Amino acid sequence: MLERGDVANSWRRERWDSLRLLTPNWQTRLPGYRYDGVDPDGFMTMAAVIEFVSRYAVATSAPVRIRTTVTSVRQIEDGYRVTTDAGEFQCRSVVLASGACNLPQVPALRAEVPSSIESLTPFDYRNPSQLPEGGVLIVGGSATGVQLADEIQRSGRRVTLSVGEHVRLPRTYRGRDVLWWMDASGVWNQRYDEIDDLTRARKLPSPQLVGTPERITLDLNALSDAGVELVGRLSTVRDGRALFSGGLRNLFALADLKMERLLDTFDEWARASSREEFDRPERFEPTRVPLSSRLGLDLRNGEIRSIVWATGFRPDYSWLDVPVVDHKGHLRHNGGVVDAPGLYAIGLPVLRRRKSTFIHGAEDDAREVVEHLAGYLAR
Repeated sequence: MLERGDVANSWRRERWDSLRLLTPNWQTRLPGYRYDGVDPDGFMTMAAVIEFVSRYAVATSAPVRIRTTVTSVRQIEDGYRVTTDAGEFQCRSVVLASGACNLPQVPALRAEVPSSIESLTPFDYRNPSQLPEGGVLIVGGSATGVQLADEIQRSGRRVTLSVGEHVRLPRTYRGRDVLWWMDASGVWNQRYDEIDDLTRARKLPSPQLVGTPERITLDLNALSDAGVELVGRLSTVRDGRALFSGGLRNLFALADLKMERLLDTFDEWARASSREEFDRPERFEPTRVPLSSRLGLDLRNGEIRSIVWATGFRPDYSWLDVPVVDHKGHLRHNGGVVDAPGLYAIGLPVLRRRKSTFIHGAEDDAREVVEHLAGYLAR
C-alpha cells in the first residue's frame, strides 16, 4: 500500500479546522473495525477521524509505505510498473484507491476575478481568521458551501452564497437521522447496475448536511435566517463584475421536489416494514425564495474581499500512464473494474452502490472488487 503522505493524509492536510463527518459515528466502520465509543449518534471531528483511520492501519497490520508518491503507473507485458519517488514496483495487478477528491474543481472564470480579491478553495481554507476583513462570496451550495457559509457568517463577516444545483435533506426525519433512513430503506445500497442514469448519479452534489452535536438542519432557509444572502449560480465574471443566473425559484422547487420524493420513499418503507416505533411523517417548509436576488455584484468596490470556491472536487490521474481516463478526466470502469486487465478502483462515487464514497461504503464494494481481482489472478 503506497501513501503519498502519512496515514489518513487527506484528513490531516486538506480539511478545515471545524469540519466533522456528515455521517453519524455508528456508521463509521471499515472491514472488521468500527466505532466503539460512547457517542454513537455524534459526528467525528477531523482529529477523531485521523485517529480512527490510524488505529485501523495498526489493527490490520496494513503494509503501508508512507511518504511514497506515485509518479507513474505504466502497463507492461505481465502487469504494471509503478514508479515512485522511492523506487519502482512491478506487479500483476493495481488497485487505484486515490479517490475522487484529489484536486479542487474551480471554474476557469476564476482567472477573471480582480487581483484585489483573495481566492481560496476548501483545501486552502482553515478558519475565518485567515480571511481579510469584509464580505465573502462563497460559490457552491452543497455540503461544503453551506457549512462554510454558516461558519464565516457566524464570525461576523457578511456572506453571499452563490447557489447552483443542490441536494436538500433534513438532518433528522421522524425521530431518526436521515442517513439512518437512507441505510434502513435500502436507498444507499442501491447498486450501480440498477440506476437508470448512472452518469448523472455519479455527478450529484453532496447533500446539504452538517454534523453537529445539536444535529441541526443546515439548509438554505437556515442560512437565510442567519443573514446569508442567496444569489443564483455564478455564470461569468466580466469587467470586474460577478454575474449570476436567475431562476432561483425553479432551482429551489426542484431540490424541494426531490427531497419530498425521497421522504415518500422512507414513508413507504416504514409502512411496508410494519414497524411502529417511528414518529409521524413530516414535511418541511419549502425553500424560501428571496424577495429580490441580485444578478450582479461589483468585485471592485470593496464589498467583497474574498471568494471561497466550494465548487466540488475532481480526481487527479496525471500519474496514470494507462489509456483508461476519458476526456473529462474520469476513469473508465464498470463497478470498479477498470478498462485495462488487472486494474481496479475503489472509493469513487457510486462505484458499486450509492454509498460508495462514504467510509462505511468501502466494505461491500471492496469485497466484490477483490473477488473479481482474485479471479483475475487465478486465471
